[in-house]
Amino acid sequence: MTRDRPVLGISLMLGFCLLAPLGDSIAKLLGGTIPLLQLLIVRFALQALILLPIVVVSTRHFHMSRRVFSLTVLRTMLHVVGVGAMFVSLKYLPLADAVAIAFVMPFILLLLGRFVLNETVGYRRLTACAVGFGGTLLVIQPSFSEVGAPALLPLVVAVDFALFMLVTRQIAKDIDPISLQAISGVIAVGILALAYAAFGLGGTPISSQFVYPDATESYLLLSIGVLGTGAHLLMTWSLKFAPSATLAPMQYLEIPVATFFGFLIFRDLPNGLAAVGIVITILAGLYVVFREHKESRRV
Repeated sequence: MTRDRPVLGISLMLGFCLLAPLGDSIAKLLGGTIPLLQLLIVRFALQALILLPIVVVSTRHFHMSRRVFSLTVLRTMLHVVGVGAMFVSLKYLPLADAVAIAFVMPFILLLLGRFVLNETVGYRRLTACAVGFGGTLLVIQPSFSEVGAPALLPLVVAVDFALFMLVTRQIAKDIDPISLQAISGVIAVGILALAYAAFGLGGTPISSQFVYPDATESYLLLSIGVLGTGAHLLMTWSLKFAPSATLAPMQYLEIPVATFFGFLIFRDLPNGLAAVGIVITILAGLYVVFREHKESRRV
């Protein structure tokens, strides 16, 4: 078993917070021309292609217990659903709004950490969760008024990735992160291939047929695979070294990073009400970080 190293875990999570919004930006660029199943298959196939040779060449292995393998399959399914829901939401919402709405996830994760993992979560952090959730609702309101039900998709992402991180925390210390991500890539491609066989070949609206990307789209698709693989590898490593309740609040940095990329690439900025909600959400998250730091110094 690996000992917790919170500073290293937080540093790795910060890397995730930089790479993930950039990958989301590229997905938003491609969402209008590349079908969802094609985006997902390329994303996870590249993850497998990048990491499998590393596992084979290095001293790493694929051996895992039945429990770890079962949780890995569950984790992969959650990953595919979460990434897919986020990609769809980005077709309708500004990048910063989609990411901010999804940030009800750390609150859900803190509650899961408290009631499922028996991690210590005091009433002050629970209060901060309630305040942060209120801020998230302020972001949802204008988005829902403009685009309707798709504004709720980031909430699906939030619940999904809270469960995803919870499962990851359960197996992160029992398997090498690169091996885990490599196996997950293979499993995801298998799941998506079955989905394409069921929906894509019939030309249904949920998937559509594959399209042939031009040179620019090909480079962007490649970037999605590389950034997604790197980001979630950093996230997996972070959970190997720090508790989920410690790492979850750090992800609030994704919001200003997503705002930056949203303005830089799409010239999108949150409107007044959404901006207030984002600020409230960030402040609530920073308070949770402060409480985590204070509690860790008591241990």
